[in-house]
Amino acid sequence: MKLAVFVSDFKLASDTLDRLKADKLGIIFVANGVYHATTKENGKSSTLLDKAPNLYALSEDIQTRGMNDADVDKRVKVVNYSDLVDIIFNEFDKLAWL
Repeated sequence: MKLAVFVSDFKLASDTLDRLKADKLGIIFVANGVYHATTKENGKSSTLLDKAPNLYALSEDIQTRGMNDADVDKRVKVVNYSDLVDIIFNEFDKLAWL
């Protein structure tokens, strides 16, 4: 199964992600979830960035929060709404929301 997980909050969801089993796992940061892709706490990136090889952050949500694409961790691909639709329909079979 190819699973994409939307993360829309800045609270850590590591324990939930650890329990998910998928052949391909992707994390899509939206709304306040984009802080995982842009913010470091005590010099460390969010642990969610280590949970999946396929990481995406919605550009519009990054910009709405006063940041820009250059603020995003290099492991995360910045996408717009159109890109996100393509990713959902072409890359993943199932979606979940945390």
